[in-house]
Amino acid sequence: MEPARRPGGRSAKVRAAVHEAVLDLLREEDWDDLSLPKVAERSGVHQATLYRRWGTLNALIDDVVTEKLAHGSPVPDTGTLRGDLEAYALQVADDVAGPLGSLYLRAAMVGSRGPEGGTYLIQRAVSLQNMLERAAGRGEDPPTLLELMEVVIAPLYYHAIFFSRPVGHEHAKALVERLLSLPGSAP
Repeated sequence: MEPARRPGGRSAKVRAAVHEAVLDLLREEDWDDLSLPKVAERSGVHQATLYRRWGTLNALIDDVVTEKLAHGSPVPDTGTLRGDLEAYALQVADDVAGPLGSLYLRAAMVGSRGPEGGTYLIQRAVSLQNMLERAAGRGEDPPTLLELMEVVIAPLYYHAIFFSRPVGHEHAKALVERLLSLPGSAP
């Protein structure tokens, strides 16, 4: 069982310093050069604390991404399924095209491969499922989470990863339109 963490105080200051160090280092260096010892040196937090709290670099990266997305890119609630889906697709397009895009993409790839990461993927999936359930509660006919992932989110990430060219807003809206035109989805 993981120990309870206080939301403020020393623990919050350590987390903030470590997160800032990760982001600073990623702006300056290649991913392959990033390490927990470098993060410890940059943040002023002892390596033992990093290993005790996060265990691995991938778990630390996942924590940084989880925090950034939770506060900077929440799942929208516009009052309609189409509005929610479009707002979310535009948000994802902007996130992967933005300055932290490579961080989000790398974390998604690493997190999907093992138990030491993927927290943000799980939390985001829960939030998206809640968005779809809200739509159903309003009497709309939402797609499944898998359909949302395959038709909208995966192509947004795919373009950014393999084409090194994130999509624009019009393309993101077209993906939502494609999702909503699937049999069984509400227009």
